[in-house]
Amino acid sequence: MLFDDVFGLWLDGERRFRQSDPADQPAIERAVEVIVDELRRRLSAPFTTDELAALYGSQNTDWAFELATHVAPSNPAAWDMPTVAGAAFARYAREASDYRTRQTVGEEE
Repeated sequence: MLFDDVFGLWLDGERRFRQSDPADQPAIERAVEVIVDELRRRLSAPFTTDELAALYGSQNTDWAFELATHVAPSNPAAWDMPTVAGAAFARYAREASDYRTRQTVGEEE
């Protein structure tokens, strides 16, 4: 799986997070943070955007769902993987060694 194939999905997750109910945002943020922390553990720096996309493609988001339900057990909005995992992967992608050279116009929309 390539970065260009999934980055739009991740950006859509960020957009949905920004547009989510303000009452749900703290729980969603906790889930995003714990997923980003786990991404750092699974794919330590330096890494490329394609390495992150390959991790996303090979490991899916089942592990992220488990983390999200653990940190926000009473808020199902934090379990929405397209939103939560998408936002987490988009956030972590910005730490990739080649992120600046890979930025897309879609991110600015």
